[in-house]
Amino acid sequence: MKIEQIYTGCLAQGAYYIESNGEVAIIDPLREVQNYINLAEKAGAKIKYIFETHFHADFVSGHVTLSEKSGAPIIYGPNADPSFEATIATDGQEFKLGDLTFVVLHTPGHTMESTTYLLRDKNGKDHAIFTGDTLFLGDVGRPDLAQKMGELTQEDLAGYSFDSLRNKIMPLADDVIVYPAHGAGSACGKNMMKETVDTLGNQKKMNYALRADMTKEEFIKEVTDGLLPPPAYFPLNVQLNKEGYSSIDQVLAKGQHAFTPKEFEVAANETGAVILDVRHQHDFVAGHIPRSIFIGLNGSFAPWVGSLIKDVQQPILLVVDEDKIEQAITRLSRVGFDNTLGYLKGGFDAWKAAGLEIDSLESIPAEELKTILQQNSEAPVVDVRKPSEYLSEHIKKAENAPLSELNNHLAHLPEERFYVHCAGGYRSVIACSILKSRGIHHIVDIAGGFGAIKKSGIVVSDFVCPSTL
Repeated sequence: MKIEQIYTGCLAQGAYYIESNGEVAIIDPLREVQNYINLAEKAGAKIKYIFETHFHADFVSGHVTLSEKSGAPIIYGPNADPSFEATIATDGQEFKLGDLTFVVLHTPGHTMESTTYLLRDKNGKDHAIFTGDTLFLGDVGRPDLAQKMGELTQEDLAGYSFDSLRNKIMPLADDVIVYPAHGAGSACGKNMMKETVDTLGNQKKMNYALRADMTKEEFIKEVTDGLLPPPAYFPLNVQLNKEGYSSIDQVLAKGQHAFTPKEFEVAANETGAVILDVRHQHDFVAGHIPRSIFIGLNGSFAPWVGSLIKDVQQPILLVVDEDKIEQAITRLSRVGFDNTLGYLKGGFDAWKAAGLEIDSLESIPAEELKTILQQNSEAPVVDVRKPSEYLSEHIKKAENAPLSELNNHLAHLPEERFYVHCAGGYRSVIACSILKSRGIHHIVDIAGGFGAIKKSGIVVSDFVCPSTL
């Protein structure tokens, strides 16, 4: 028996390759599927099943393409209603894989089709569970993504989750291994551990949602408390996962079209494409195409694209280092952004050499901000971190305008020159690029973010009530 977790940090997502006796199962594959095919071919094995734990909202699964390329059937649990051919399993149904057995455990709650796959070894002993978004390490899947107007509330779904965990998962032995679909950083939960594999016994001790003495009412309250609004692209990804999508090969072929600087400018004007600059934030600060949006590949690229651009049909033109073109298009496609029209040949250097208009972003070190605040304690500072980060510690008198909600705060931003920071310098440059694209140019980025701010000795507060723009 071979189990390999294929973890993608940008999405905090775990896909799984399970092999036994020449047969392979893939669970929750990513959009680009060749890696799974290569693994099976290298082992001289055949992909027999593609198991989907539910209709994912935070990424586009590779189930459709993998099925087309491998001939393996797509398996869902009860209540799933995809538009393409798939096997809809019944609760308790078994699937043989070499010497192993998968048992379908219908575990509604995160969504109504959510399913956990229990893996038994050749002796029939429960070995592992692949829990999808039903059970994370340290948390459970949020119950607000599958609400239907007039039918199900998040409280209803949380109640289903409580029953699923108590009736299907918690009775399993403590030595059963838990393989979740996501880890810390995913928007599908709120309290996940940094680890990506654990035993069920340890989760019964560590996970607040698995307390043995917890009532259903307590569970519903704790699971629904503090949920931030889900990213706007989530429903669009669910639709793609239910209805199908274009081949990743087609998306890559279209997106790798090279534009000269002049062609790039014309394409942007004629198509209404977003110019997305995915270089390092230091490069963007030094110089960029006016009104372009920065979201760098070196950070949580795909989730931020989904949260801020939102519409997966939006045409995109890339400013990208040429050795990272395929990576950028692939990572966009993972969250359903398939409409990449091409990239700027020669990058920003070619744009400058063509004599076209350029812009830059003023950025100063935290030590300089300290001097400014000493001279004027009222100098406006905007903190674009999450509310939880802001409440933990923040510059005294700083206003909080979380990046994910920045467009809602535009009307309330300071009219005079103001200073923008995040935790480490990535999100603040994204925020500044958005503001500049909206015609707001009286902004200054704080290099190094809050980490540098604390080191500089700027006075911070961890007890002042929140001040939100």
